[in-house]
Amino acid sequence: MQAVLVRVPGGPEQLYIGETLCPAPGAGELLVKVAATALNRADIMQRQGKYPPPPGASDILGLEIAGTVVQAGPGVSHWKEGDRVFGLLPGGGYAEYALLHQDLALRTPPYFSDEMAAAIPEVFLTAYQALHWLGQLQTEEKVLIHAGASGVGTAAIQLARLQKAQIWISATAHKHTICQDLGAYRCIDYQTEDFAEVIQEDTKGQGLNLIIDFLAAPYLARNIDSLGLDGRLVMLSMLGGSEVERLNLIPFFRKRLQIKASTLRNRPRLYQQQLTEEFWQNNALHFAQGLLRPVIDRVFKVVEIAEAHRYLEANKNIGKVVINTQEWL
Repeated sequence: MQAVLVRVPGGPEQLYIGETLCPAPGAGELLVKVAATALNRADIMQRQGKYPPPPGASDILGLEIAGTVVQAGPGVSHWKEGDRVFGLLPGGGYAEYALLHQDLALRTPPYFSDEMAAAIPEVFLTAYQALHWLGQLQTEEKVLIHAGASGVGTAAIQLARLQKAQIWISATAHKHTICQDLGAYRCIDYQTEDFAEVIQEDTKGQGLNLIIDFLAAPYLARNIDSLGLDGRLVMLSMLGGSEVERLNLIPFFRKRLQIKASTLRNRPRLYQQQLTEEFWQNNALHFAQGLLRPVIDRVFKVVEIAEAHRYLEANKNIGKVVINTQEWL
């Protein structure tokens, strides 16, 4: 089969389309003809050699797919050849064929295109986990979502809106409109405004209940300042850095703060299965009603994969960058 491969760790120019062996489905696995996949920051980090796949996972990039089942492995139930599916996988999405475990597979609704379906798993499951499983978001609480115009950010805004939360986001100014349309109460331009000062003013010093963050080190002190009593900070990445030179711990005790850090890719499959099932059970109807939707910025052809990586790395996207994998070389 054809797949997007990496010559050596480095920039987008190291990506190329080459031949590799088609995987064979093992117990509980589906072999899927991939119609679409989507880009994630983890793909960039893996391409750079900074984020190796979990043990036993494919070393091909790609953490989510949509497509059609072409073969079911031993012990597979409820799925057959020809079924349209989408879901999360530990790797292998940038290829003609990929393995998707039946425990993580979702049936693609007839009103979803493959591009729409491929744009859902990673960002919506990450956002749902951050808001509900880790952040314990309650009705009408106050939440700040950094990188509000990112894939996870646009998903988190919509999910928080369903919880009737009051939502602040940070993003560059030209990305504010989409965030407001999705349900953000206040958009902060992090290039010209200090988000901690804005939060203190908007909340009259009471602070927030929850913050979802991707930057880590450079935002940590201001995130702590922005949280109120019993506030929670959920960190999903370290895009801004991992080391903090000095940190005052007094606010942790004074405000009884909680800080959690998590990635989804290295979670056990049972955790991912339970998350997938709960998310879809609670939200499938919301997608059908149009209350939730994947925000897709651009769809690239698979032969444009290097350009797509450059686009995402330059932070040009609002929402997801999707790859159509139906036309190879």
